Amino acid sequence: MLKEFKEFALKGNVMDMAVGIIIGAAFGKIIASLVKDVLMPLIGLFTGGFDISQKYILLGEGSFESLAAAEEAGAAVLKYGAFAMTVFDFVVIAFVIFMMIKWMNSLRRKEEKAEEAAPPAPPKQEVLLEEIRDLLAK
Repeated sequence: MLKEFKEFALKGNVMDMAVGIIIGAAFGKIIASLVKDVLMPLIGLFTGGFDISQKYILLGEGSFESLAAAEEAGAAVLKYGAFAMTVFDFVVIAFVIFMMIKWMNSLRRKEEKAEEAAPPAPPKQEVLLEEIRDLLAK
């Protein structure tokens, strides 16, 4: 059983997947920072300082001046703003990945067109026969 696991874990596909997951997690952090630290301040500038990530609905009695105060008091809150930010992060990540895949596919198509444009080299036998024919013609 250990031998089978070792064969499975050391297959190329598993290692490629592991590298992809690690890079994907790091890429997710970069995009989350892009959204939180770059895009949202710009959106806030254009919307007069509106920050959707701090929006919530209090599920119990009382009132609090901020989400942080409600959480500190232990109140039950529905953080729809945080959910909206997570959805926004996902949309940005999905768009960036779409653009990367589109770019990679365009590069692949260019390579395929270049390969199709170049005629395949004739077989070695045919080249030799042509040389013999040319020599006999002389």
